[in-house]
Amino acid sequence: MPNADPPLTLHADGLTKQYGRRGRLALNDVHLDIPSGRVIGLVGPNGAGKSTLLHLACGLTEPTAGSLTVLGARPAADASHLARVGFVAQNTPVYGTLSVAEHLKLGSKMNPAWDPALAQRRISQVGLNPAQKAGQLSGGQRAQLALTIAAAKRPELLIFDEPAAALDPLARKGFLQNLMEFVLELGASAILSSHLLGDIEQVCDYIIVLCDARVQVAGDTRDLLAGHARLVAPRGGLDRLPAGIDVISVEHSGQHSTAVVRTSVHPSSLPFQVEPVSLEELVLGYMTRAAGPSAAPAGAAAWEGTR
Repeated sequence: MPNADPPLTLHADGLTKQYGRRGRLALNDVHLDIPSGRVIGLVGPNGAGKSTLLHLACGLTEPTAGSLTVLGARPAADASHLARVGFVAQNTPVYGTLSVAEHLKLGSKMNPAWDPALAQRRISQVGLNPAQKAGQLSGGQRAQLALTIAAAKRPELLIFDEPAAALDPLARKGFLQNLMEFVLELGASAILSSHLLGDIEQVCDYIIVLCDARVQVAGDTRDLLAGHARLVAPRGGLDRLPAGIDVISVEHSGQHSTAVVRTSVHPSSLPFQVEPVSLEELVLGYMTRAAGPSAAPAGAAAWEGTR
């Protein structure tokens, strides 16, 4: 009998989260099917609902409507499910008065599948002093400690909410390198929320663009890039495009127009200049469309740290 397919990393069906009876919608009718074994990049502007989605996935809050399953079960359904998910929140929180060694001791007491050899090896590799208080560590060192604690649980899913946003470039590079090493060693899936598109492009093979509380596009990174293109034409030349080409965003400059399009047909037969689209252009194009006609060109005002 063939082995059953592993459960989806995350399945959302009509997932909605509203804060207060008349509060804002943080997520609105979200539908997602994320396969297992992927490193998922969750991108979007401030207030898009990224942290809300991750908090729901960790069981830290409950949906207002719809449903969400993580690794085939309700988030934080029981202690065994909690042990299958490792979470590193914004600012990589650790206990400032506890030493590195005390953090590892606490982790071993709270997690039944704790791997002490992995934790000790990684602490040594990144040069952390076991006796040093976490409050005395640099931002990069705190991030490495939080990552080690999450991974030493030996989870099936690692979730990161803007973990490297405050780190300098060298510390961020080390953090991302260790993140990928953990993913490979554990055979885990990972979800990484970040404003830093360069980080997402470096480590993620699956992208979710979340804007205005809704998923604008999601899929395998290579497939999305292959299914989109940049068209350059005389101004007004893009007003009438054949069926099968969906215009995501348009910019006008002088006598020319440039559009990011999604196409089910190869646009090489069009009488326009056709170029590959970059991941940044794709993301900003969907952000611009979600923001509406009044958005800044290419969504520049809505995105942070992409250059």
